[in-house]
Amino acid sequence: MNIDFHCHTTASDGSLDPSTLIDLALERDVKMLSVTDHDTMDAYRQFGPAANQLQLIPGIELSTQWSRRGVHIVGLNVDIDSEPMEQAIRQQSAARQGRAEIIAERLARLGFSGCLEGAQSFSSGPQVGRPHFAQYLLKIGAVSTIDQAFKRYLGAGKVGDVKDQWPELDTVIGWIRDAGGVAVLAHPTKYKVTRTKLVELIGAFKAAGGEAMEVISGAQVPSVTRDMARLCRDSGLDASCGSDFHSLNQPWASLGHVAPLPDDCTAIWRRWR
Repeated sequence: MNIDFHCHTTASDGSLDPSTLIDLALERDVKMLSVTDHDTMDAYRQFGPAANQLQLIPGIELSTQWSRRGVHIVGLNVDIDSEPMEQAIRQQSAARQGRAEIIAERLARLGFSGCLEGAQSFSSGPQVGRPHFAQYLLKIGAVSTIDQAFKRYLGAGKVGDVKDQWPELDTVIGWIRDAGGVAVLAHPTKYKVTRTKLVELIGAFKAAGGEAMEVISGAQVPSVTRDMARLCRDSGLDASCGSDFHSLNQPWASLGHVAPLPDDCTAIWRRWR
């Protein structure tokens, strides 16, 4: 079964509007889908009738911090209309706006003026994220590619890497659980930490109430999948997977193109089938 439990729309930093993403999912024969925009569930209020042709699991990707590192937690099967989730989204929206202002201020000190307004011009909604700043830096000629914008200014450890606006790990997991959802550690291989730190993160995640981790995130080599599956099993967590789709021009994160989970993993979607 084709399952994708991590993707994005124009409600956050994706390039396709919610209805177009659903059309693409149907075209690629996705059977179970969770749209996990950053810190918002607005996409679920924009889907058309076509969304009824697949099993849609309400989801969100929430920003948090652990040990002074930015970490993302996916919430699956959350109640979109619950007060805990609405409150979480309000708090995250305020944090995201404050973060955008700090990024713009830091870039201005480097001589790049108008970055906040410029980034907002690339956002289809109220949210402004680092990809929007990257697009603006590309537009004004400060960089030659989006990737270069992250390597020079917006990536981990750079001036645009602002983490301390986000709530702590246990707070975010609490929001998800209070909204009836399941907390999933997103793309654990992308945090660029040592093996010891990754094991420590997974332990802290589970201790705070986390129940699953993404064993597969986008295109990854089989050896990484086997390693993540082993960590998942050893930690007593269920397994999830997703493309982390944002754009059609990123073949390494292609909607619906996700390898099957290893047979010895306990798939999170068994809860909803």
